[in-house]
Amino acid sequence: MSACTPLRDGEPEPDRPRGTGRGRSSEKPGRPAGQRRGARGRWAADLAASLTVFLIALPLSLGIALAAGAPLQAGLVAGAVGGLVCAWLGGAPLQITGPAAGLTVITAELIQTYGWRATCAITVAAGVAQIGLGCLRIARSALAVSPAIVHGMLAGIGVTIALAQLHVMLGGEPDSSPLTNALELPERLVAVQPAALSISLLTVFVLLAWPRLTRRGGPGGRLAGKVPAALVAVGLATAASVLGDMRLPRVELPSWSAHALPALPDGPLLGPATAVLTLTLVASVQALLSAVAADKLAAQRNDGRVPRSDLDKELRAHGATNIVSGLAGGLPVTGVAVRTSANIAAGAVSRNSALLQGLWVLVAAGLLVPLLEWIPLAALGALVMVVGVRMVNLTHIRAVSRHREALVFGATLAGVVLIGVLEGVGIGIGVAVAVALHRLAHTRIQADDDGGAGSGEPLRIVVRGQLTFLAVPRLSRALARVPEGADVVVELRGTFMDHAAYEALEDWSATHRASGGGVEVVNGAGRQLAEPSAAHTCTPWMPWRNHQCTRPEGGEPAHTPRRGQLLGGVGNFQRATAPLVREELARLAEEGQRPSHLFLTCADSRLVTSMITSSGPGDLFTVRNVGNLVPLPGQDAGDDSVAAAIEYAVDVLEVESVTVCGHSGCGAMQAVRGSTGGPGDAAGSLGRWLRHARPSLRRLGAPDRPVPRLADRETADELEALCLANVVQQLEHLTAHACVARRVGAGKLELHGMYFHVGEAQAYVLDVEGTDVDRAVFRAVRPGRAVG
Repeated sequence: MSACTPLRDGEPEPDRPRGTGRGRSSEKPGRPAGQRRGARGRWAADLAASLTVFLIALPLSLGIALAAGAPLQAGLVAGAVGGLVCAWLGGAPLQITGPAAGLTVITAELIQTYGWRATCAITVAAGVAQIGLGCLRIARSALAVSPAIVHGMLAGIGVTIALAQLHVMLGGEPDSSPLTNALELPERLVAVQPAALSISLLTVFVLLAWPRLTRRGGPGGRLAGKVPAALVAVGLATAASVLGDMRLPRVELPSWSAHALPALPDGPLLGPATAVLTLTLVASVQALLSAVAADKLAAQRNDGRVPRSDLDKELRAHGATNIVSGLAGGLPVTGVAVRTSANIAAGAVSRNSALLQGLWVLVAAGLLVPLLEWIPLAALGALVMVVGVRMVNLTHIRAVSRHREALVFGATLAGVVLIGVLEGVGIGIGVAVAVALHRLAHTRIQADDDGGAGSGEPLRIVVRGQLTFLAVPRLSRALARVPEGADVVVELRGTFMDHAAYEALEDWSATHRASGGGVEVVNGAGRQLAEPSAAHTCTPWMPWRNHQCTRPEGGEPAHTPRRGQLLGGVGNFQRATAPLVREELARLAEEGQRPSHLFLTCADSRLVTSMITSSGPGDLFTVRNVGNLVPLPGQDAGDDSVAAAIEYAVDVLEVESVTVCGHSGCGAMQAVRGSTGGPGDAAGSLGRWLRHARPSLRRLGAPDRPVPRLADRETADELEALCLANVVQQLEHLTAHACVARRVGAGKLELHGMYFHVGEAQAYVLDVEGTDVDRAVFRAVRPGRAVG
């Protein structure tokens, strides 16, 4: 809700930071400074971001090519093409595309099986398939894959990469099998090359320590922190190897003239077709997930400059990029989450940052070859090994464990490591389906032994889970133990009941009622699903008079005593709601109330404060009276109850905000206007009380005081205008109370105004324009849109 501090006439508005006030300003309020930049500022932001991403991408592109067993220049080709082609054609403006660790295992297996030229051809074919999928507009469907499967696949790929690169760090050559790499590690440790190990350990140390060192280094550290850890680690390792005159395998970038065109693999096409399918699916899912993550990161900046991703367009762009990369002798590409997040964090605002970083990679591939060839392979191996370890993300593991998907995650991870990527994903899908079927079939049926004969309470049978034919035998056994003639409540806490279960429950209910027993079937919220003579299908929060809204055909509407309505509602609370809130209420009873909000509103029965504010026990300290009035303090106030409640809430409970809430069709305001036959003018208690609303009527009639209005539509009539003016007037009365004025002046209390239109079921919150509280506007609260 929008906070406002009402001011009396002639009082100055408190100072506000520049650009945040609601008055006129040379700058538009609420807009970030970056949004006011011109084209030059946008280009500057994209240029800075592109350099940051380039410094990350350059060593990683070489390292991923090394890990895949591809020519090292293939990583540079993929990095350049990913930036230049995909950024130009893509639908995710801030996503960075290039060679990714998630495709390393697949690419390495393809090179091992078919050779490099055939791998390039498979990359081209996968690009064609991606374009086809994008044209079919099924990109959103690809996101339906369980996150546990995706995270398990990436973790399995990370384990495979880490095991292979450990051999490179120790100065050896990895095997194509992760299991073999794991088994041969002890032998490799015996024959370790000290120079390779020292360079690798230096690289790992710098990668892990650089972020911590820059965070603690003050202004200089923050400046150094703009240099990526990967570049610093590889640079220091290269310098150490050169200064130490170490004889180590280094990067070799042959002449670009040595590039060979893709060639179709020999033999049957079934194997290559499977490879195309695997590469297409993994690259597409990773690209789309990265694009969705980019949207989330961009939305957190809340600057409105970057449109949401067009996933189908992005998928087609990835297909075109893989075609170009394969034809040019590059690795397959996909969306890279690490570089994408770095791009957004560095301030990129358009696709120009990705285009520029692709250009920088291309320039480096042409001009920096002599410098790149000094890099030791052990440093690149250590870099990629750390990337692989980080792919086993502990946050993801905790998330899938919370959702009871650890089995799916573990099965996918094990399948990827032990068999292969496509096979591992297939295993993960199979386990996910089995888990879903188990949950569908696993139904818990529990009988409450505390109820039944002699206790005064009905016997309760609770069914948790989906009630299908598989659970009918257990349900029948539980129902058979119900004593004859006993009252029983069957509570269904699932979302589905098939025909077999329905027939079993219905037949038993009819038999039990015939023997003199009572049966009530309710859902988890306590709503009756079936009743012998007065079934109804009303929402529990509907008014009591509507609780008999539907009856069986021919049923007579029995008269329900008013006391019975109240007790019936209490009974529903005890059955359905009390078990859910009992623990929280027990905590509040022990600790005492600590509400953060005083809510002052009308006593009108149509205003259900907890419903319109979605609040629960302990949230609101509520004061209700006729007309939501706040009498001015003084001996002639005539009523101290409201002032006492305000003082208690502000001084004792120390609430942080106070809201005055009026509503449409207020009877008190009608009485003040004299439209109800004069009860507001009577000498009784009501007449004396409504004296406190007369300042609202005078405010509305004053020619020099603008009328508060609604921002979304015209005020319906004079009564609605008076209801709005009354909210503003009572807020002004609030500030006359010493406790309120003191806390507001200290910045510890906010005042809010609110208007609820009953017929529209729409809340409006008070906003203040300029320095005059009279120039107030009530803005509608809309889902997903900030107010104020």
